[in-house]
Amino acid sequence: MTQLTQLSVGSTASLLEVGGTRSFRRRLMELGLLPGTQLKLVRHVKVGNLLELEVRGCHLSLRSADAQMLMVGSANVS
Repeated sequence: MTQLTQLSVGSTASLLEVGGTRSFRRRLMELGLLPGTQLKLVRHVKVGNLLELEVRGCHLSLRSADAQMLMVGSANVS
């Protein structure tokens, strides 16, 4: 298990755990970031210190500070 911020660009992983406050976790889950979801780190954006993710066919941007609360593991590719 590793933090989302430690993935390299282009890596695919499975979301294992969403940390943070209850309202933060709920908001991410509303956006489709549920445990077991496959995601891909598209790029690091230096302005604003953001990470761009591809989740369920959509692109999302998260602040690096928020992304540190997401734990990921190796992707289960079938």
